[in-house]
This record gives sequence, C-alpha cells and structure tokens, in this order.
Amino acid sequence: MVLRRFLMYTAPPIPESPPLGHGLPVNDPQTKDQAADKGHVLHQNHIRRSDIRGAVMRAICASAVALVLAATMIHLNESRTSGDVPRQLVPLSNNAERVGRLPVMGYNTWNAYHCDIDEDKILQTAKLMKSLGLTDIGYNYVNLDDCYSEKNRSATGDIVADQTRFPSGMRSLTDQIRAMGMKTGIYSDSGWFTCALYPGSFQNEARDARLFQEEWGFDLLKYDNCAVPFDEILREGIVGKFKRMADALADLAASTGKPPMLFSLCEWGEEQPWLWAKRFGQSWRTTGDIEPNWRSVMDILNQNSFITWASDFYGHNDLDILEVGNGELSYEEAKSHFTAWALMKSPLLISTDLPVVTEESLEILMNQEIIAINQDPVIGTSISPFRWGINPDWTSNSTHPAQYWSGESENGTIFMLLNTLDEPVDMFFNLTESPWIRAGRQYSVRDLWTHTDNGTAVRNFTAHAVPPHGVVALLLTDAGDEPAGIYPPCARTWWCMSKNGTKYYDENWDEDRSGV
Repeated sequence: MVLRRFLMYTAPPIPESPPLGHGLPVNDPQTKDQAADKGHVLHQNHIRRSDIRGAVMRAICASAVALVLAATMIHLNESRTSGDVPRQLVPLSNNAERVGRLPVMGYNTWNAYHCDIDEDKILQTAKLMKSLGLTDIGYNYVNLDDCYSEKNRSATGDIVADQTRFPSGMRSLTDQIRAMGMKTGIYSDSGWFTCALYPGSFQNEARDARLFQEEWGFDLLKYDNCAVPFDEILREGIVGKFKRMADALADLAASTGKPPMLFSLCEWGEEQPWLWAKRFGQSWRTTGDIEPNWRSVMDILNQNSFITWASDFYGHNDLDILEVGNGELSYEEAKSHFTAWALMKSPLLISTDLPVVTEESLEILMNQEIIAINQDPVIGTSISPFRWGINPDWTSNSTHPAQYWSGESENGTIFMLLNTLDEPVDMFFNLTESPWIRAGRQYSVRDLWTHTDNGTAVRNFTAHAVPPHGVVALLLTDAGDEPAGIYPPCARTWWCMSKNGTKYYDENWDEDRSGV
C-alpha cells in the first residue's frame, strides 16, 4: 500500500468551492485525421464500403448534416415540451415481449468473410459455435451481413436470396440454425442499396420487415446507412430514415402478436445516435467500421469514452463487431479489445474464421468472468473513465485514450486498467477515485483474467508490470471496515479536514489545479 506524504495545519473554515463544470474533450490532431476516414473500412485487399457510397452521396450528406441535427433537436425539444411520448418499438399486444434487455452475443459474418458467404459456410459456423462450447456461454446468434441476395428484387418487389449461394433458401437456413438452439440475424440498409450495392429497404420497409421475420424466420435486423436518398426525397432526415424501419417492425409485431425483431442501427455515429436511437432499437453503432489493428481499437474506445452514459438495459452503444482472431492484433491487444467491449456493454459478435480459430482466441472469447459483466442481469450500465492517465482528464486522444475505468456490477465494483504505452508499466489508483467505492472500507480483489483472488486492497491498488497494450480487469468486493489508525486520514481528495479545523493536504498536489 502506498501512502502519500500529507502536511497539516489549522485554519479557519474554508469557503465552499463553486461547483465543478463538465470537462470537454480536447481536440486531438490524430483524431481529426481519422475523422476524414469515418465510415465502413475493409481490409486493404477488399472494396471499401465508404467508396461505394459515391461522391454524390457524400456531398449531399455534408450539406445536410447541420439541418438534420437542428431538426432532430427541435423534434426532441417539442416532444419534451408538448408531453408527446415517442413511438415505442414495443407493440401494444398482450403477446408482445420487450426484447434486447442485454447486449447481443453471437456471430457476424462480415469481418471474417465480407461478401464471401454461402449456405454451407453459415451452417458450418453454427455447428462450430455449438461444438466449441460458444453457445453454452451465451453466443446464441448467427448473423448474416451484406451480400446474401440477388442484385435485383423479384417481379413482385421482394428481396431474393442468392440462389447459387443459398440454394435451400433462407427459411431452411434459419430453421436448421434454430434446431441447433440458436437465433439468426439478417442485414439490410436504410438507403436505396446496401453498402455492397444489393437492394436496400428504403420505401420497402414494411415489405422487407415481413419478409425477414415472417417468411425467412430471422430474429434480428442489422440496418446500415449507405445509399442515402436525395434530400428532396428523404425529407424526414437521417433519423427519420431509421424510424421508418422501426415503425415497420413495430407494426408487424402488433399485427402478429409476436415479439419484434431486435433492431441494430448501423448509422456510424454521424448523427449522434446515442441521443435518439434507443427510441427505435436496442443497439446503435457509434463509429465507422472497426479494423483488425490496435489503432482502430483505440480510436473507437476513445470516441466511446465520452458517451458511456448512453448504455443501459434495452439500449447499448455498439462498438462494432469483434476483431479477436483477426489481422494484426497481438494476444495482449486482443484481450484489451475484448475486455473493453464487454465491460462497456457493447454487443459481443465474434467474426473470425472459426474453422481455423486459435486456442488463444478462444481463451479470450470464452472468458466467462468477463462475459458475466457484459451480461449482468442487475446492472445494465457501462464502465466509465475515472482518470485518463497519460493525458489530462477529458482529453480526446486516439493513441492514448482513458486508462483508468470503473463501474458497478451485481457482485461488486469493476475496474479496467489499460496500458496504452509500448512498454510495461505499474498502474496505481486510489480506490475511492471510483464513485462506486465506499471510503473507510477494504476490498477483496479478484483478477478476471488470471482468475485468482489477489488479497485485500486498503485505500489503493497497484497493478504491477501491465504488458504493453495490455489490460487488467478487477472485481472488488466489500470486505468490511479498513484497519484503524491508517494515516493519512483521507486517501482520495487532495485535502480533507478534521472536526476541529485541522486541514490535511497533499504537498505534491498541483497548486494551480488545487487552488491552494
């Protein structure tokens, strides 16, 4: 246990300090550079989804962003002042069930296969999820992404599954997967076309919702944001474009009496979906596509560190599909990636080639102590940063995002310590830096990666030699009052005061910051 050196003096009562304001992220040149490349990004040997959108769409979107945001805020303010209740996705039916309380766990085809999908590959994936034990620990969705259909709709207006790659049809596929004890997800787009130029669902929302759920038997819909119609057609804006499908899913559920499909909005965070998407679906993408490298993982983590408040039961920030087992990520980096996604309550969708998956990747993906936090039945909120570490608090930096995180769980307080440096470091924190820790108590420490009980922490904790780009995940549980007579009398704040007016303060505290 490390004790800071405190000085003390007796002083008259100190005036009450003014309330602290909310910190704002500091602009980061690297973040600005990456902002130019927002949207869907594939590996270098694949087509970029962002290129598919085309120059026309980019120009329209750029000119419309301010108007859409203004219209959205006006709509939200009107709803608040008029007392209107936003339309809920849950139908008014005695047979209806509210869906999506916890983050989805399962498999998505995109990062592993992109457009190279077919019936045999999907069924093989489902069988491996079963035989590897993934379904036993909660990975129970098999989701098809883009490229499963013909390029044109049928004469009657329906999307048609690719008859060469899916000769048995989609209903046969979903029935076989359901017989294995799993659910299924499908993909579409809120524009004219998908990102790979297959038919989108704009102006066909009701038709496609019925096709996906009633005829094909899917349980989840991932809904992308490519091929945006011109403003003169899309008068309801980007938010309204997603609302159209949300309404179609709600209407379908109301008419059938069945639970609605899970609705996963893939809007890339461009219109701040964390402010509005919970009215329509159960998860919303917050950034452009992830890539299988450390820089991408850290960029997504950095952007999401400022909006952790948006996740709770029935509505989750979606940090994108997992890249564990893919690309350039090392073992330690993959652990950090998985830990952050899980503890921030993002959906956990595996997307690596399971026939050749490594034992190391499976070890990461099957860490049940980490998964238990993601699937906590009592606490739905995300962990949040309590100290940035390398950078001043509230700094936006995609190389060194926040390093010290904590949050509530059913069984105690969760801590995540992230080493963004390229060398091992010791990582120290005072327990009461987390708002979920009670002062004057000691805590039992459980390491969620080594699966060991590591004694009792009093006042503070140090994780020694955290590997480069590595992570420490801890569960702290209350173990009673701390031992009597510990000095100094306060471990969290830079100063505290006794009843008789004796002030104790840290001589090493930054005087400019403290105001002393």
